[in-house]
Amino acid sequence: MPLVENALLPVFAKLRQEGQVVLTQDQALRQDIRALHIGLLNMMPDPALEATERQFLRLIGSCNQIAQFYVHPFTLPGLPRGPQAQNHLENYYESFEAIQREGLDALIVTGANVSNPRLEQEAFWQPLLEVVRWAEANVTSILCSCLSSHALLQHKYGLERRLLAKKVWGVYAHRSTRLPHPLLRDINTRFDVPHSRWNEVSRQQMDEAGLITLIESSQGHVHLAVSPDGCRIVYSQGHPEYDANSLLKEYKRDLGLYLSGQLKVRPPFPENYFPPAAEEVLAGYLESERGDFPESELEALLDNTWGDTGRAVFNNWLGMVYQLTHLDRNKPFADGIDPEDPIHWKGQPKT
Repeated sequence: MPLVENALLPVFAKLRQEGQVVLTQDQALRQDIRALHIGLLNMMPDPALEATERQFLRLIGSCNQIAQFYVHPFTLPGLPRGPQAQNHLENYYESFEAIQREGLDALIVTGANVSNPRLEQEAFWQPLLEVVRWAEANVTSILCSCLSSHALLQHKYGLERRLLAKKVWGVYAHRSTRLPHPLLRDINTRFDVPHSRWNEVSRQQMDEAGLITLIESSQGHVHLAVSPDGCRIVYSQGHPEYDANSLLKEYKRDLGLYLSGQLKVRPPFPENYFPPAAEEVLAGYLESERGDFPESELEALLDNTWGDTGRAVFNNWLGMVYQLTHLDRNKPFADGIDPEDPIHWKGQPKT
């Protein structure tokens, strides 16, 4: 929870300059502690549907232990579903119409599989834009993951994602830009983030559109950026929500496709992911009669080197929302907050 400026100490002003949230006494007295309501628009395909739920709910649940968080999952029409996934959605997910009536404080939008060369050709494109337009008018902040980041960057700024010559697949070293931004408060300046994608929007494209890059890899791939106001939309191209074994399961899937003849080239190992002992286990498996894939043995050898920082950024995001949102879930900002500059970011350095 934030500090309250209950004395005339000069350090409070310094902490604000560093991006720390410090409430004035008037702001503190006006606060009414309440739960946050967070929407989870889950567009992931059937095999990853419930795993994605678990990963994002784990991130939310690891945040501030004083505030209470209600998560409202929903999905979009136009996404192909099998009987089991459809039954799960019908039993446990809410309708977008119900969410519109009740309101949200924050919205998470997951990635999705695509089958068309252009995003606007996907069946989910128009339903997604309907949700986004509503959220921009009614929700304090939207956090987009991977494909949904590309979709919103195209919709809002005309930024076309670019096909890469090589898939960005593995765990990569990243650095924060060290801007005094609320999302970067108290996080490590150097840390890992998993990626898994064939496409990207570059730092140059984002800079030209006026977006604010917060985290990028040593290879120059942007992981985290925010809209020019510093708050309304958070764009993530990486996957801080991944479990330690998420890339292993993806490798197992692709290797199975290769062994069954559906892929012509054997998939490489995800970069910077398997330790030497795991690579030895896989080498033995690939050179053998290939019985059961040694998944459990490999899982025991994997490390998670991104979770702490991912949780810290997520906690900062929800903390930022908590400070800005209205007590009425159908209003995006508390009285007195400028919707055009919610965190007083205009005029701050962008690089």
